[in-house]
Amino acid sequence: MLTLDHLVVVAPDLAEGVAHVRDCLGLTMPEGGRHREMGTRNHLMRLGDATFLEVIAVDPEAPVPPRARWFGLGDAARVRADWDSGRRLRGFVARTDDLDGVLAAHGALLGAAATMTRGDLSWRFAVPPGGVWPADGAAPCVMDWGQSGNPAGRMPDLGAGLEALILTHPDPDAVTELHAALGLADPPRVVAGPGPRWTARITTPSGPRTLT
Repeated sequence: MLTLDHLVVVAPDLAEGVAHVRDCLGLTMPEGGRHREMGTRNHLMRLGDATFLEVIAVDPEAPVPPRARWFGLGDAARVRADWDSGRRLRGFVARTDDLDGVLAAHGALLGAAATMTRGDLSWRFAVPPGGVWPADGAAPCVMDWGQSGNPAGRMPDLGAGLEALILTHPDPDAVTELHAALGLADPPRVVAGPGPRWTARITTPSGPRTLT
């Protein structure tokens, strides 16, 4: 079983990503930290007891990692092209308690597990071949938090909550079947249209807002 863990905005620059979320939601995301294994940094915002939003970008102060960066961040030109076309909310991460079992069945799509860290947190994350998004973001990246558990409950509560996650895709039936095959619990709504392109409806202290 895979469960929605967090949404991911992939930005060419971290400040640019935080500004985009502020423009969309009227909220400023707190800083997260650095991922030394990937040479990336993030900001994080709680969206529920076990759900959060992440803005992530390459850390210009970090050395280039020896492996492919996650979330497609190794391809700066592609990240910028997606950003400029409005594909800023690029997808989501799903968590599981049986990462090895999931990868035994779907490793060709989801990748191989590696240990990642941020501060005193440690978890296992499946990095697809080349670090790209599975199915160009139509399928989630997958991870296992292990004993630490999802950190959303330890994040400041800014009054934001996830109402709905919607994927626009040219073949919604195929994506729905893929989500079912992956064992995704409470899968996002999939509608027909150009994509893949994600939209999140989020409640905020100033009312409902949309993040793209």
